[in-house]
Amino acid sequence: MPTARLAVTLPADTWIADLSLRYPDATFRVLAALPDDETGVGLVEITAPDLETVLSRLDETPDVRVFEVLHRGDDRALVQFETDEPLLLLSIRNSRAPFEPPVTIVDGVADLEITASRDRLSSLADQFRTFGLEFDVRSVRTSVDPESVVSDRQHELIETAIDLGYYDTPRTCTLTAIADHLDIAKSTASERLHRAESAIIRAFVADAGVVDERS
Repeated sequence: MPTARLAVTLPADTWIADLSLRYPDATFRVLAALPDDETGVGLVEITAPDLETVLSRLDETPDVRVFEVLHRGDDRALVQFETDEPLLLLSIRNSRAPFEPPVTIVDGVADLEITASRDRLSSLADQFRTFGLEFDVRSVRTSVDPESVVSDRQHELIETAIDLGYYDTPRTCTLTAIADHLDIAKSTASERLHRAESAIIRAFVADAGVVDERS
């Protein structure tokens, strides 16, 4: 299943984008969040060199209904909030993609990771557009579960080929050496390896290309 790392540019008129743009040295890490029909409740860690100024501005923000400092240090505070503008949360909820905290917001841009099926990631991209959220795809990686893709014998063959240097550049062992190591015929090793490589490549390609490169 693919994991996409996204950089979402938040509308400047939303409260958290406004705060992070006003104070670009501040970092907002959303540790937990729960969207309701029209509001969102969350827990955010704020780190800023001028923390008092950031908290004072937050206290004056009309779009934040509830704001409570749970813990505070010299340059770090843990804040619980309720907001009328949970655009990012609503996008994730409506796409039914799982929310994976933390979401880090710096200078108006939210950095988040989503692991979901291709269809749900595509749905998330559509939701971002619906709410007017621009985004860039920073990376997409695919986790292929070898147990669900290849057989035990194919898995053993792949592991042996890696250990012996068959996939090194330059290659440091031959197919004959792999077959001798496993005490099987070279033709058997060749066919089994080809089938395993084909299965792994097909599984990878099936989960690739999940969202647009750019909104």
